[in-house]
Amino acid sequence: MSTAPKKRKPRFALRLILMLLGTALVFGGVFAIKAVIGAQTNKFFDNMPQPASAVSAVEARTERWSDDGEAVGTFVAVNGTDVTTEAGGVVRAIEFEPGQPVQAGAVLVRLNTDNELATLKALETSARLADVQADRWQQLGKDRLVSLDEVQQRVAAAASSRAQVEAQRALIAQKTIRAPFSGELGIRRVNLGQFVSPGDPIVTLQQLDPIHLDFSLPEQRMDMLKPGTPIRATVDALPGKAFEGEVTAVEPRIDPATRNFTAQATLSNPDGALRPGAFARVSFSLGGEREVVVIPQTAVTFNPYGNAVFVISEVPRKEGETDMQGNALTGNKLVVTQRFIRTGATRGDLIAVNDGLKPGERVATSGLLKLRNEAEVTINNNIQPTAEAAPQAQNR
Repeated sequence: MSTAPKKRKPRFALRLILMLLGTALVFGGVFAIKAVIGAQTNKFFDNMPQPASAVSAVEARTERWSDDGEAVGTFVAVNGTDVTTEAGGVVRAIEFEPGQPVQAGAVLVRLNTDNELATLKALETSARLADVQADRWQQLGKDRLVSLDEVQQRVAAAASSRAQVEAQRALIAQKTIRAPFSGELGIRRVNLGQFVSPGDPIVTLQQLDPIHLDFSLPEQRMDMLKPGTPIRATVDALPGKAFEGEVTAVEPRIDPATRNFTAQATLSNPDGALRPGAFARVSFSLGGEREVVVIPQTAVTFNPYGNAVFVISEVPRKEGETDMQGNALTGNKLVVTQRFIRTGATRGDLIAVNDGLKPGERVATSGLLKLRNEAEVTINNNIQPTAEAAPQAQNR
């Protein structure tokens, strides 16, 4: 009797392998499709034409500039001080008005000297008696009735008495406070009956004509600025007015903290318009003229690692370039290239370029933030930043 063959059950390991293989094929296909799509997208964006950036432009040009310098400074009185007293005492009389001009030697304040005068009288009496005794002993010495040593002691005592009288007179003179130089007084700081100690300020005294102007310059100009160099100063308090003077002293020492040196100019100030402590802008000429390449300051990007400009040049288009709509482009295009330059002095809106740029080269003057190397640009000079050597602000 024959028996039917039994069905074989599928093995679990084989089913697991087939399932994993199918899952790998599905996910692999998904990732492969995603990678292809990503690559095509990147290729599209890489080759997509970028719209040209609109900028304003100007050509670098040459100008003749004199070797001028600029600085800021502070006016300082030729003579200026707080008048004080050498001796203490009570204020007995005030003989000036605040703000008035005075001449050197004019009495300003008198202190009480009653005690000092009484002491002076006593010292003068003692001095006269010492002189009489000295004369008498000198006569006795000639007659050899007293020793020479005793005569010398009497003479020395008389001289000491006279010196004490002079010292007392000097003390009394110190209590009459006078102007040490001609100038203009400030605000009174003492009152009648007030006790003042030695060194206490009485009133400010400033000599206003002439007046000094101190300003600092970098050490590179140490050999350029000499005494006698004409200077021109302006102050914010007097717009539209300029004051002429000349350098009268140059500090021989350079400040190691700032690497600057100080120069001092002297200016005539007959009407007292310039005041000590006022801020001033100083300009001066250092000699002959020279040709420099100039561009607007707006064309320069100032960076810690160097200053740069975007130079505009015309280049032929690559084959196959298209616009945003896919239309083929031919001919030349304008592109910018970043170039580092070495800048020099500034004058108004302009800046001198000492190295890195030639006359006639075009540079972008606006829209710099959106530019990059080899970026295409179009020039629109309908709105152009100002580029003047001496700009004037307008009230509107």
